[in-house]
Amino acid sequence: MDSKTLVRRMLDFQPVPRTPYCIDFTVPALRKLRSTPAGRASHGRLENDLLLTPVFRVEWGSRDRRGRYRDEYGLEWDRSIDPDIGIPRPFVTPDNLDQVAWPDPLAPGRFDALRRNIEARPDRFQVMSLDFSLYERAWGMRGLENLYLDMAERPWFVEALLDRILAFNLQVIEAGLDACPGVDCVHFGDDFGDQQGVSIGPVRWRRLLKPRLAKQYALAKAAGKKVSIHSCGRVQEILDDLVEIGVDLFNPFQPEVMDVEATFARYRGRLAFWGGISTQRLLPYASPGEVTATVERLIAMGRAGGYVIAPAHAVPGDARGENMSAMLAAIVGQEGAAE
Repeated sequence: MDSKTLVRRMLDFQPVPRTPYCIDFTVPALRKLRSTPAGRASHGRLENDLLLTPVFRVEWGSRDRRGRYRDEYGLEWDRSIDPDIGIPRPFVTPDNLDQVAWPDPLAPGRFDALRRNIEARPDRFQVMSLDFSLYERAWGMRGLENLYLDMAERPWFVEALLDRILAFNLQVIEAGLDACPGVDCVHFGDDFGDQQGVSIGPVRWRRLLKPRLAKQYALAKAAGKKVSIHSCGRVQEILDDLVEIGVDLFNPFQPEVMDVEATFARYRGRLAFWGGISTQRLLPYASPGEVTATVERLIAMGRAGGYVIAPAHAVPGDARGENMSAMLAAIVGQEGAAE
């Protein structure tokens, strides 16, 4: 069974011969993993079932000598400390919003990598990825603290900023699906929560974000595509809302803030999950034996369908090399992998 068939079956909540996986690493973690022969060998066997291709030019800029670059939105990122995401320098204000030059949704080359991946790997579950898609895009351009103050003092500005972002996103989604009909799923990146709950609260989330998110997801669903989202944090209180507006697959499923087995059972048949392996406790601090036991338990859970096994984020740099190898050995080598 190829990856595309496997993931589609998983999303239909049907039993699968092996639990699909999709694993990513930060730059420091990958460097550590590949520093040993065992780590290089385990990484060399990795072939994710989901193939994500970003179409927003968030991380495609050319860095200068200081580790900084300006993305297509005009936002400057400083990666001199964090080489994976970086720190944004906000520039949008209530006074200059009307003067901001938005990117071209039909910019030449935007979908070239997506086309190449679809053509080269028709056996993979192809995902068009819109990183930093709405809420994260807004606070990146405005600044998180400023955006929070705006929600209280200038809600009209927040709505105007979100609507500008939404209009651009909808154009990109429509153009991408028209250009690349082989896409299986549209993935949206937006961290709605922290480890205490929904960052802006569920009431404000439902008022400001939910109706706009629903428009993005509806466009993908109307084209017959699945919808996947990434949101870190303790966001259980909005999972039913996400199901309501069309989400099929939820990532990263953090075990530090969610009961993985109980949540999986509760939403089985309505919402699939992707993640579940602790990057805060298990991979940095446990023994390889504990990692193997945990991963094998999650693999067994996933055989029923409705689950993609993975760490609960890109593996961080403090993960132990032997633990990363143990995780990969259990996932890539799981029984039934050759079926």
